Amino acid sequence: MTGNNSVQTSGSRLTEKTVTTSTAAPRRTILLLLTALSVLPVNIYLPALPNIAATFRADFALVNLSIAGYAIINAVTEIVAGAMSDRYGRRPVALIAVSIFIVASIGCALAPNIGIFLLFRVMQASIAAGFCVALVVIKETAGEGQAANRIGYAAMGWAIAPMLGPSFGGVLDEAFGWRAIFAAHALLGAAILAISMRELKETAGPASRPRGNYLASYRHLLSSPRFWAYTLCMACSTGTLYIFLGGASLAVGTLLGGSSAKLGLFMGMVPAGFILGSYLAARLTEKSLSLTLVIARLSTCMGLLLGLSLSISGVTHILAFFGPCMFIGIGNGLTFPAANLGVMSVRSNLAGTAAGLAAAMSIAGGALIASIAGLFLREAGAIPTLFAMLLTSASLALLAALSAAFIDGRTAPGAPHGEPAETRRGG
Repeated sequence: MTGNNSVQTSGSRLTEKTVTTSTAAPRRTILLLLTALSVLPVNIYLPALPNIAATFRADFALVNLSIAGYAIINAVTEIVAGAMSDRYGRRPVALIAVSIFIVASIGCALAPNIGIFLLFRVMQASIAAGFCVALVVIKETAGEGQAANRIGYAAMGWAIAPMLGPSFGGVLDEAFGWRAIFAAHALLGAAILAISMRELKETAGPASRPRGNYLASYRHLLSSPRFWAYTLCMACSTGTLYIFLGGASLAVGTLLGGSSAKLGLFMGMVPAGFILGSYLAARLTEKSLSLTLVIARLSTCMGLLLGLSLSISGVTHILAFFGPCMFIGIGNGLTFPAANLGVMSVRSNLAGTAAGLAAAMSIAGGALIASIAGLFLREAGAIPTLFAMLLTSASLALLAALSAAFIDGRTAPGAPHGEPAETRRGG
């Protein structure tokens, strides 16, 4: 019986490999654009919130619902879109998501009142589907080492877009009014839709698509210790980044004389570290996903421990803060490709479902961690406290990475690299 299962498993892998290698990999540019556009709408319009409230004569708290509502629908979209891409294919899900985003962006730009604006703003969250589709397409059109390289490249858009978004949105708001921000969204969406229709081919073979219901798919993933280990590592790594983004200005604002330009320049060291980490990921991930993850989280912890030591010692130079924090970016740049490949390989026919579910859980978990940390970050100049919070979250990510390494260490004899025994048995 075991022999027959092995033969069937080998046959299915051979079929899957044939489908993958016969499908031409899309250009890196389209995957970069899809991931960047999936996060750009999150905060690009924040500088324009007061003007939006003034235009609609609406309470600022009501306009702020566009942030919370978008975040909720964004998470739901990640979960649903990933599963739908497994059932109906990657290409149609991506094209439909971008099309809805274009319509929603036009609706926001032309909205006559706050109710219509909020409705279309929530609809913009459909673009979150582009994130998980891009990841799965990379996995299905590249070998493990090359996939890590491509995911790292695509992740640059995911990391850089939110950093540059508010500045870009502020310029558009000041020059042309807040509606220009959403007009720009529509134009970007139309350009990416045109490129996707030409470049994005279907990568999911009909034979590999899941047969059961959606709940069964989620149950398979949530019952996997490997899925939990990689996802919790991503969630705590995301939480570390969110704590930094929320607390850096409060902690070091006085050291920069209140200059937002200088603050933005120094905060750019973290995405620069992310780019470096993404570059290194391709070389390390070829050897082991879990080993890469452990190295990533150790590097972040060591950097933050150095920062904590310097702050406790009374060193107040600005680079004594941002230098160690750069390891947040390096660690996350290494973590992102390895952890996503890890969750997508739990069950090969549920790669999209896994990518979407893990992304939603990572964002929600990261936001929860940052909210808890925010309770302790209330005083300006509290750099040691900030480093303590960062190190706590990074240490939890390291613990999850070590758990992933332990689980992967139980790989069945003869199983492919990185596939644990539970997956090989079909569990």
